Amino acid sequence: MELNINASLNSESMSKHVKVLIIGAGPAGLSAALYAARAELNPVVLTGMTMGGQASITHIIENYPGFPEGLPGPELGELFRAQAERFGAEIVFDTATEVDFSEKPYKVKTYGGEYTADSVIITTGATPRHLEIPGEVELTGKGVSYCGTCDGFFFKDKEVVVVGGGDSAIEEGNFLTRFANKVTIVHRRDELRASPILESRAVANPKIEFIWDTVVQSIEGENSVNHVKLLNVKTGEESLFETDGVFIFIGHSPNTELFKEYLEMDEDEYLVVNKYMETNLPGIYAAGEVADPHFRQVITSAGMGAAAAIQATRYLEGLEEVVNMHQ
Repeated sequence: MELNINASLNSESMSKHVKVLIIGAGPAGLSAALYAARAELNPVVLTGMTMGGQASITHIIENYPGFPEGLPGPELGELFRAQAERFGAEIVFDTATEVDFSEKPYKVKTYGGEYTADSVIITTGATPRHLEIPGEVELTGKGVSYCGTCDGFFFKDKEVVVVGGGDSAIEEGNFLTRFANKVTIVHRRDELRASPILESRAVANPKIEFIWDTVVQSIEGENSVNHVKLLNVKTGEESLFETDGVFIFIGHSPNTELFKEYLEMDEDEYLVVNKYMETNLPGIYAAGEVADPHFRQVITSAGMGAAAAIQATRYLEGLEEVVNMHQ
C-alpha cells in the first residue's frame, strides 16, 4: 500500500499548534498515535527518517501476538500506521531538528517549519552502534552494513561476517544464509546472549560458523571489503579473515541528542521515565527504545506508547479542568 503522508506545514503557514505531538513513528509512536487519536486529540506524528522504526527493517517478526505465522516488519508497521490514521492521527514525513521545552506550549522545529504542542510524546528510538574501528566508515555501503534485511541480497553466493552475539546478530545471521554461502559469527565472548530458540536455529544451520572470544580490530579492502583483522581476547593472537562483507549488530544508542538540555537521562543517555512514561517535565512523555535499554521489543514499545498516550490524555484533561474552573 502506498504511504499516505500529509503535509501539515506549507509556505504560507509555517507554524502549527497541536494538542499532542509525537516525535517518531515506530511501534511506540504509532501506538501512541492510535490511542491519542481515539481520545479525539488529533495527534500529529513526525516520522523522522524511518517510517515504522527499526521494526520496519526487520525481515520477519514472529513474536508479536495475533500473527501466529509471523509477518514482515514493514507490513506490521503499515498496519500500525493505517489503524492510527483511521482514527484521525496525522502522519507527517518530517524530522524534528530542535526543541524548546523551557516554557509552554512546547516548541519543536522541523525541516518543514515549527510546531507548538500542549503535550509531547518522544518515541525517537535508538540507532545501531558502530565498532569505531579503522575501515568501518570508509567501507560502509561497500561491504559494511548494519541491516541484513536491507543488504543481504547483495551478498548472494558470497561469504560474510556477522559481529555480535545478541538476538539481532543471530536473527540477522540466520536471515543472511538465505543469500550468502557462509556466515561467520564473531563474538567477543564464549557464549551467545541471544534467546535459546534463535541460538538453536543458528547452531543447526549448516551455513553458520562461529569464532568465539574474538573482536574485529579493523575492516580492510580497497573499494570493497576484502578481509577483517581479528584479535582473540583470551590468547592475544591476531589473524586475518577473508570475507566479502561485515554486518555489525552490537547494540544501539538512544536518539536523545535533541533533548539533553531539558530531559533527565541515565548514564547511557536513555530518557528516564516513571511507570506512567512521564519524564521530568509535565506533559512530556517517552516510550519505546528511547527510554527502554532492557526489553527492546516491538510489543513492549507498543505498550509503552499506549501508556504514554493515555497519560497525555489525562494530563490534557487536567489542564482543561483548570481552565474551566477559572472561567
